[in-house]
Amino acid sequence: MSKLVIGLTGPTGAGKSTVAQAFERAGCEIIDADLVARQAVTDEKCLAALKAEFGNDIVQDGVLNRRLLAQRAFSSEKGAAKLNSITHPVIMGMVKNQIASIKTSGAKAVVLDAALLFESGADSLCDTTVAVTAPVEIRLNRIMNRDGISKELAEARIGAQKGNSYYNERARYRLDGVMNRDDIQTAVNRLLEQIIGDYT
Repeated sequence: MSKLVIGLTGPTGAGKSTVAQAFERAGCEIIDADLVARQAVTDEKCLAALKAEFGNDIVQDGVLNRRLLAQRAFSSEKGAAKLNSITHPVIMGMVKNQIASIKTSGAKAVVLDAALLFESGADSLCDTTVAVTAPVEIRLNRIMNRDGISKELAEARIGAQKGNSYYNERARYRLDGVMNRDDIQTAVNRLLEQIIGDYT
């Protein structure tokens, strides 16, 4: 049987990265869509399109100012959608290549960690999907602490994304991102065995 590709998603601050680490400890190979996106914006065509949309000053001395780009792109749903339309085709191509190379490894499964799994259509590259969600208040505090930003900026980021129900309705499996690290590991170990069992 071909190696399973599991799409992992959820809104910002829900605990998706912690769950991804748990999948890695359980023997899975992780593809981090954020890391792929960082590589994608070094692509010349992609960078040119971003400058045209969000301003030439997002690139200073040949280096992309990610914070400035994020500030402009995530201040509205329209901005976020535009950013995604520019970067996603490049990201998708890179993700496909990574999946192909991991499928020959000894990993239990491939986990594609992507906040915009459904919006980007990247779920089409996956055999199944897992959503990690958490209440808005918890997510707000996590984002402020993680990124060192104001409550207003954190609220703008949350506002530019879909609510928990969007992810829960679309994903086949669900995980609670409020659990502590040990409980998350136990839940992920159990879920991985369940998914492998469901698809073999």
